[in-house]
Amino acid sequence: MDKNCLRKNIFWIGYVDWDIRDFHGYVTERGSSYNAYLIKDEKIAIIDSVKAPYVDSLMKNIAEHTDFDAVDYLVCNHAEPDHSGSLPLLVKKCVNAVVVCNKKCQNILSMQYNTDGWKFEIVDESTKISLGKRTLTFVNTPMAHWPESMFTYIPEETLLFSMDAFGQHYSTSERFDDTAVLREAMIEAKTYYANIIMLYGGQVAKVMSKAAGLDISMIAPSHGIIWRSHITEILAAYTKWMSHTPEAEVLIFYDTMWKSTAMMADAIYRGANIEGVSVKKYDLKHTNITVIADATLSAAALAVGSPTLNKGIMPKAAEALAYLKGLSPEGKTAVAFGSYGWAKKGGQHDVQEILESMKCKMLSDDPIQAQFTPTEAVLEECFEAGKKLAAAAVEAIK
Repeated sequence: MDKNCLRKNIFWIGYVDWDIRDFHGYVTERGSSYNAYLIKDEKIAIIDSVKAPYVDSLMKNIAEHTDFDAVDYLVCNHAEPDHSGSLPLLVKKCVNAVVVCNKKCQNILSMQYNTDGWKFEIVDESTKISLGKRTLTFVNTPMAHWPESMFTYIPEETLLFSMDAFGQHYSTSERFDDTAVLREAMIEAKTYYANIIMLYGGQVAKVMSKAAGLDISMIAPSHGIIWRSHITEILAAYTKWMSHTPEAEVLIFYDTMWKSTAMMADAIYRGANIEGVSVKKYDLKHTNITVIADATLSAAALAVGSPTLNKGIMPKAAEALAYLKGLSPEGKTAVAFGSYGWAKKGGQHDVQEILESMKCKMLSDDPIQAQFTPTEAVLEECFEAGKKLAAAAVEAIK
């Protein structure tokens, strides 16, 4: 059986990008894929496209199933270039095709590409497009994760094309959740949510509410594997993530110059490392912000450290905090810590202010500070802060 066949005459025609390792600063250690789909019926529809550099592969995949002038519809669920980048060439090649999208998507496409001469069919949630035995219907999903995003749904197949929702940056020769390595797919689904969608939890909740009214037996996202056997698991995971439901986890991340802040991090780790609590500790010199966002999604408590450099935060700590602030994690208990030399009101106070601006529940009004090398008294303060963070993590899951 063709591993690219979702249903009879419905095919995956995308591209697996084994080599990509960066997506807007998000480290994609397992690569990614750009999923596009072709539906053959009395009329032929293509759902989304691929990143522009891989258009030749897309064209080859289409040609295996149909002539280009037989394509009736080019559905664009999302205008971001990793999904629409090949659309200008598709429009040229599929001379009889109409571009199907919502009005916001049409506007964004026209700002990214020269759409003069394109034939559009603008759809909304009341629109139904008959392909013959199958019907295309549409669900607007604004800010999940762009304002023009939408789902396409085929009720006769109970098949949802979910765009970026439920996706993963995950390259594999397999297409489905029951033929790929499920554990890897779930790990990458969490990382994807944390780094791409966390900010839009409220909008995702509305999307999930809409999707709950659909009969769904297969979810085909635009990145990663297709869900057909573990739909319950991925829906449950999204429900948890979008509600910011924490685990009993403490996350410690920091930058350090002469190991003083690292010593403080170690003391916090020892205090937090109690039974029933998972503790993760990262030196930002060796850890990408992708990992920090992933860990933050499930952590109940944070400890963030930086020495003072030029009266402010070390660059790696500033980068991580700027990235997290943009993602808007919720409901975290936190402490700021770090060392300084002669400017006492420096980097640690900046860390404190950023955590407060993220609406974290701070352990105290001031950061834990050490002048040069931390004394035993300071390390004991760090140890006690770790204990308090662990207690907060336990309390958070009750």
